[in-house]
Amino acid sequence: MAKLQSLDPHTPMFAQLKEKTGPIVLANTFIVPKERTESFLALFHRQAEFMKAQPGFVSLQMHKGTADSQLLMNVAVWESTEALATAFGSPEFQRMAAEFPDDIVSYPHIFEQIDV
Repeated sequence: MAKLQSLDPHTPMFAQLKEKTGPIVLANTFIVPKERTESFLALFHRQAEFMKAQPGFVSLQMHKGTADSQLLMNVAVWESTEALATAFGSPEFQRMAAEFPDDIVSYPHIFEQIDV
């Protein structure tokens, strides 16, 4: 399973999931060794198809770092933290998440849009 790290050590994602709010953006940055990129994306695609079918899902985009970067970033919009938490907690998603190799590191964080 991928190693989960907190982007903000004072506010881990699992604590964020307890706050009832929405709409939200899940930004998840992954460090993926070059030799695993293709297999990572294949598994991620399976997860994305599952998530797209879940209640409260809005949209998803995957981004790749430039200049030979090992970073990939998923940006997903959900109607609420409750919808995201339900999808994350499903046995099917948990089985897929367990398939990621241990040398992949994930930095998930939940955001709300603000006006500037």
